[in-house]
Amino acid sequence: MIPALGRPVRRLRGARPWVVDLGLTVLVQLAVTMPFVLPRESGLPPVTWASYAVTTLGVLPLVWRRRRPVLVLVAILLIGGVYKVAMDGPGQPLPYAGLMAFYTVALQCPGRVRAVVGAGLVVAVAASVGLGTGTARELSFTLFCAGAAYALGRLQFTRQAYTAAVEDRAEQLERAEAAFEAISDTGREAMAQLRTMLGVLREADGPAPREPQPGVAELPALLERVRRGGPEITYEETGEVGGLPPAVDTAAYRIVQEALTNVVKHARARRVGVRLHHGGGELEITVTDDGRGPAGGDGSGGGSGGGHGLIGIRERAAAHGGTARCGPRRDGSGFEVRAVLVTSPLEVGS
Repeated sequence: MIPALGRPVRRLRGARPWVVDLGLTVLVQLAVTMPFVLPRESGLPPVTWASYAVTTLGVLPLVWRRRRPVLVLVAILLIGGVYKVAMDGPGQPLPYAGLMAFYTVALQCPGRVRAVVGAGLVVAVAASVGLGTGTARELSFTLFCAGAAYALGRLQFTRQAYTAAVEDRAEQLERAEAAFEAISDTGREAMAQLRTMLGVLREADGPAPREPQPGVAELPALLERVRRGGPEITYEETGEVGGLPPAVDTAAYRIVQEALTNVVKHARARRVGVRLHHGGGELEITVTDDGRGPAGGDGSGGGSGGGHGLIGIRERAAAHGGTARCGPRRDGSGFEVRAVLVTSPLEVGS
């Protein structure tokens, strides 16, 4: 594409549909106006405002071509028939409005509708040519123009479908990149935790060095890593979340981490909400998304649906005297992980 034309074309593609349709309508109106302003051959009747008004009326439906393509085409053909029969105005080199409307039908309508509309258009063209010159030349030229408009509409449909598939693939790859990053972080932290435990076993006769384990305070950094190339994430804390027992603090971090890993691996979500609430001796963790959820999830909160990540969430919650539910949201708008951890030592031991 010529660089000078590239920017205007890109701006046209990014414009709102009604702006594009309005611009096309104005362009077609300018084209059909030309025979009215150019000098006419001697012997022909002068043009009238009435004939120009009917011509304009046959162009205006193009503004609604995307919303009602078949109805717009029928309206344009009917108005064109009235003009041909009742008006003595100048003819047009091409049926611009009708060709644009038929192009839109080819682009947007399903196959059965296109077949019916195409058959009706052939009949309408034959009748129009019969009322005019009645020559095979005019008939073949008009049908060729209609066929070209139809072919362009189908080519544009194929192009749009291909572009959508490429964009969807790019989005999936972007989300997969975020998933791998989250999985990599989880793996590194799990290995660090395993090394710490092995160090404790090796140094049983004395205090073993322990690496600090992540907790709720590190959640903002985790969410920021997942946000890169991934979904929008909101985070909310209510109650006194700071100062949790160390084991509960780490378990809360791991539960959120596992839930987010499942989101970027399986859910294809656009928005995720993370909420922590501490009160009444319990820490409630809720992670919701608007995606499709892990494959195989049973939504019951029990069983093994959803893979090892959800199993790990349930096991961590149970280890701290709590419960976990992983499944579809009650309003059907996505997936939810909800875990409750007991923070009071007295309640854990009861």
